[in-house]
Amino acid sequence: MRIPIIAGNWKMNKNKKDTKKFIEDFEALIGDTEVEVVICPPFTSLDSASQMLKNSSVKLGAQNMSWEDHGAFTGEVSPEMLLEQQVEFVIIGHSERRQIFSETDDRINKKVLKALEKELRPILCVGETLEEREGEKAFEVVKNQLVQGLKNISGEDASKVVVAYEPVWAIGTGKTATPEDANEMAAFIRNTIKELYTEEISEEMIIQYGGSVKPGNVEEIMNQTDIDGALVGGASLEAKDFIEIVNF
Repeated sequence: MRIPIIAGNWKMNKNKKDTKKFIEDFEALIGDTEVEVVICPPFTSLDSASQMLKNSSVKLGAQNMSWEDHGAFTGEVSPEMLLEQQVEFVIIGHSERRQIFSETDDRINKKVLKALEKELRPILCVGETLEEREGEKAFEVVKNQLVQGLKNISGEDASKVVVAYEPVWAIGTGKTATPEDANEMAAFIRNTIKELYTEEISEEMIIQYGGSVKPGNVEEIMNQTDIDGALVGGASLEAKDFIEIVNF
């Protein structure tokens, strides 16, 4: 049975003080839950979050990382630096990294490989732009991102990867793919994993949906057959909103 993973991607929001306040508020609300919860603060808040989550069921994630262990890579953060902060998950290939910072499939693949090598659990993001969807290329684009992102990754390691389907046109826009459209793509992703690996691995894989997930739409999204969680942006910044999503 797949255990849903709800992850909050704070993006470039919240300083250390804000992070501490959020975790205090969230921990007071969470109680028992049937999902795995991950929060992904900015790098500068990882230490504060790590200290506060030591005895918590909430897991810590990072928003990005380098594929190098160390060296002359100004501005980068290595997997060892994340592990030092008890980070367990890392978002890789988010559409904002692809679109704004021109990250290629090759670089994303290197990061996934490195995360798995270091026993970090990658959340590999895939998704099409509005132009690609309107041009009826959505499935082609997502399949290519999956194939390239999982290149040279064994079946055993592939089962540890979380795939987050995030249609680019629905991120931060207030637009959301219909639950049926989101599930259609999630099922396509699962079938692609079956083609690349085995049916067993495809059935084990956690597939999240991301793209303007909110308390008002999360239940319908999570009730879809092939969606096993959510990668939440703006709605993860307020404890009361995020807890409603977690307790869908």
